[in-house]
Amino acid sequence: MLSGLSKIYENVVLKRPVATIVAVAAIVLSLGWFAQYFSLDASADSLTLERDAELRYYRFVRARYGSDDFLLVTYTPDEAVFSDATLADIRTLRDALSALPNVESVTSILDVPLVNSPPVNLRNIASGIRYLKDEDTDRKLAEVELLTSPLYENLLMSSDGLTTALRIDMHRDLEYRELREKRDALREKQFLEGLSEDESKSLEEITFDFDAQTRRLLAQQEQDIAAVRTILDRHRASATLHLGGVPMIVADSIEFIRHDLLVFSIAVFFFLVVILGISFHRRRWVMLPLITCAATCIALIGLLGRLDWRVTVVSSNFVSLVLILCLALTLHIIVRYREIHEANPDADQLTLVRSTIRKIVEPCFYTALTTIVAFGSLLVSGIRPVIDFGWIMSIGIAIAFILSFTLFPAVLMLLRPGKPTSRNDLTAAITSFFARLTLRHSNSILLAFSALVLFGLVGVTQLTVENRFIDYYRQSTEIYSGMELIDRKLGGTTPLDVIIDAPADLLSSMSPPVTTADDSADDYEDEFDDIYADESASEAGITSRSYWFNSRQLGQVSAIHDYLDALPHTGKVLSLATFARVLEQLDAEAVKDNFTLSIIYKKLPDDVRQALFAPYLSEDGNQLRYNVRVFESDPSLQRAQLLQEIRAGLTEHLDIDDSRIHLSGMLVLYNNMLQSLFRSQIMTLSVVFLAIMLMFLLLFRSFKTASVAIVPNLTSACLVLGLMGWLGIPLDLMTITIAAITVGIGVDDTIHYVHRFRREFSVDGDYQAAVARCHRSIGRAIYYTSVTIMLGFSVLALSRFIPTIYFGLLTSLAMLVALLANMTLLPVLIVTFA
Repeated sequence: MLSGLSKIYENVVLKRPVATIVAVAAIVLSLGWFAQYFSLDASADSLTLERDAELRYYRFVRARYGSDDFLLVTYTPDEAVFSDATLADIRTLRDALSALPNVESVTSILDVPLVNSPPVNLRNIASGIRYLKDEDTDRKLAEVELLTSPLYENLLMSSDGLTTALRIDMHRDLEYRELREKRDALREKQFLEGLSEDESKSLEEITFDFDAQTRRLLAQQEQDIAAVRTILDRHRASATLHLGGVPMIVADSIEFIRHDLLVFSIAVFFFLVVILGISFHRRRWVMLPLITCAATCIALIGLLGRLDWRVTVVSSNFVSLVLILCLALTLHIIVRYREIHEANPDADQLTLVRSTIRKIVEPCFYTALTTIVAFGSLLVSGIRPVIDFGWIMSIGIAIAFILSFTLFPAVLMLLRPGKPTSRNDLTAAITSFFARLTLRHSNSILLAFSALVLFGLVGVTQLTVENRFIDYYRQSTEIYSGMELIDRKLGGTTPLDVIIDAPADLLSSMSPPVTTADDSADDYEDEFDDIYADESASEAGITSRSYWFNSRQLGQVSAIHDYLDALPHTGKVLSLATFARVLEQLDAEAVKDNFTLSIIYKKLPDDVRQALFAPYLSEDGNQLRYNVRVFESDPSLQRAQLLQEIRAGLTEHLDIDDSRIHLSGMLVLYNNMLQSLFRSQIMTLSVVFLAIMLMFLLLFRSFKTASVAIVPNLTSACLVLGLMGWLGIPLDLMTITIAAITVGIGVDDTIHYVHRFRREFSVDGDYQAAVARCHRSIGRAIYYTSVTIMLGFSVLALSRFIPTIYFGLLTSLAMLVALLANMTLLPVLIVTFA
């Protein structure tokens, strides 16, 4: 069967090279057409776990209480905040931002209600509320209120009075939300019980519409952020401004991805030209690999565009990685061709190419397969961007293998063999040195690598997953500087929602009131002339239908608020207790009387009620929301520990049943992703080692040989993970992929070496002679490919995304260890044990 396939391959590819080139070019160009639809994704959802139940609850909370997807502008003026010039500049800035077409509202210190500037009482609350922009507002009192109010301190004003903030709420796209809810519902049903034919078709259509809407919104969001920044630039002469918020982080992250894609591609392309020129000194060995690598990337990018497969920060390096791995395949072909040509200088091109392909295709197939397995192991991580990265790279390697054995040999067939070149160069000297070292110092090599493994194992025990999102970005970026300033002066950055339900048994026993305060309030619509009259109605109105908003429960509402506020890692806390404290400033007795509370609720202006009640109390009054801001820049922040502490404190100290407590927000989703990293690391490594071990057994037909062959790759993976532990580098979205990728790529060299060793050993049965010949032949290809991969991964240090930098440098180090292990430890193990 194999001989039949070989004959077909020879007749189709090698004897009809022009037809092969035309066919491949047609396919690549057809796919390349769809590259125009290639898109990027840096949304918060891309940092969440697959089918995370908390994600659904997070979306429910956002739908009920409002989104946290707003922009925040920090404004530190050169003059005093409350000076005429500064307030005029803030007004101009606010008006300019409000005029943007997709801005729903802009909230600044000019626009928030004030109750002590001058003081108002309950009788004139409806007409007495002032705003800083009003002419009759006492500015001195307003300054004191904004600096000390439980509503505005460390939210709109820093406690030192030097920095203020403007909140920009964008228009929410209802169509996007509706499409997402429909898509998620169908996906969940598909996962749990399957879909009918009509439902499957509906899911396909909704997904298409949702993806199109997402692309449109992301493009619009980038334009909006650019417009906001243009406006901010006009005011930098009189103030220091920073832009923050999830939409800005998404837009900037997409720009970082674009930057990385461009820089990586150019850097790797330049690097390929240099290394190929230095290594082979012939134009053909530069152009052929470049043509193959370029065709592979064009086909892959076009395929991603055709499938609307968006690239995230995690997979932003896919072009450079595919270029590197495709080059590694072509290098093996080149080295083998040159070796055969040197041995047969008078052979024709068909003979040379045919012999090369026959001898190299099997080990290259298995090396490509093991690399696909390595990236495929990322599919079990449960983290969407990591899963996508695994799929993209697996598909890319498959395309690279196909083109390396179709396009590359077809173009090569159109060239003349020329004269064979001498291989007595620096590479030969290096590989010969490794051969002598291996044969003379085998015991020292075993001892040295044993020490390295021990060093790595100890370091692995010190690995952690806790890391700060702010550290994903360079300190020079606006993301970092903005988050740091908001943490330091405006009450924290990362949102955490603590949701408290009313007891289920009490809710079922609550009966509707006969008379409502909302009805009774009509008698008091004028000016609260007798607000404390008719005490018999004190149990009426919203206070009777709400479990939380009444004189009996406001004490516990405040106790929960104080507990959350006292935690060392929490900043600003907003809740129903915030309103109660503002109310106490007006009348300390008001919060003790249900009827008064109902009247106040009725008489509050709608904008004030929406600001003080809607975000913190459900419409039926039976669910509380505490909006907590957490200090993301705090080096001692341990998210999992903080969440456990909150839940334990609410249950143990405040006697709230655990079933009534729900923690939500980006902090929870991000923590879930981080806590899954250990599990993901173990699962991906287990999958890759099991799959590779099975392939080794299939390839080598020997359990002993398979076991020996996997040791060098275990060593490199163990050492790089251990080094991360020793250096305090945490596992993150990028670094959890290093070990599996290192094994998958490093094992390529192992396969080539063992495959060649068995062939050389069969010549004379001499282990030492076989090692020497392997280092002179396949050792050169291993050296070329390993150095190429190391230098290629080091290019990732040019990234603006810190985890990508770690990924590139640590993977380069791991590949160096794998090279040394395959050139020294592997032959020692083969000679000693196999």
